[in-house]
Amino acid sequence: MTQTVDHPTARALPVESGSLRGRVALVTGATRGIGASIAQALAERGATIGAGFSGNVERANEFAADFADRYDLPISLHRGNVASAEDCRRVVNEVIDQHGRLDILINNAGITIDKTVLKLTDDDWHKVLDVNLSGSFFLSQTALGHMIERGSGRIINVSSIIGEIGNIGQANYAASKSGLFGLTKTLAREAAFHLDRAGKLGDHGAGLTVNTVTPGYTMTEMVAAVPEKVLDKIKLQIPLRRLGTPEEVARVVTFLAEDASSYITGQVWGINGGMDM
Repeated sequence: MTQTVDHPTARALPVESGSLRGRVALVTGATRGIGASIAQALAERGATIGAGFSGNVERANEFAADFADRYDLPISLHRGNVASAEDCRRVVNEVIDQHGRLDILINNAGITIDKTVLKLTDDDWHKVLDVNLSGSFFLSQTALGHMIERGSGRIINVSSIIGEIGNIGQANYAASKSGLFGLTKTLAREAAFHLDRAGKLGDHGAGLTVNTVTPGYTMTEMVAAVPEKVLDKIKLQIPLRRLGTPEEVARVVTFLAEDASSYITGQVWGINGGMDM
């Protein structure tokens, strides 16, 4: 399903909006939590947003309506299953067909199925890997060809601190999120390799970069459901003694999406209050 919502009246964007004006960004899992904050932060800098979502049409429509009320920018909704290679390719091509280009891909969609290793089923393992890792690969693979042809682009993967330190009951999630590190570094090298072969590398320009951010424990709906006593124990493991916010993650993502960040590629950016350093 694709839907576009245009704002009926002109509104001024924040001063910093111009840095991404004219760019098109696809954000998966964009209608809530960290994904919603990333989509909004990119829009505040002028980017047109393609918002990917999976099943909750009502929530997606509410997000799009709120977005249209806040920004003088169109937003398109793209429903698909990130675990499906076919859907990944379709959604990327939908965005390109509808907006004429794709400059920024944010692989944010992810799921958890938490069980200790001895209780994990084959299906539990494959479902999480299919969404969190394979989905990011198929989306990136499709977007990368378009970006190489254009000579510029940004791919930013949203991993997790769990991919760096592991966690009891999250072997599948940790494996999927740490897998994004190797995927990021390989995509970054291949992007530069292909641009070099095409004679599109130079001293100036936006370039084509691939990076990963690794949020720590962040105050989302999922974390808000954790009992307060458990959250208090988690905070004691964080040097800054608090949880992060989706906006803090979005700030780093938008920084990496800027043209001025063209010399940063193949990197993993921790946003975790010092929990892993």
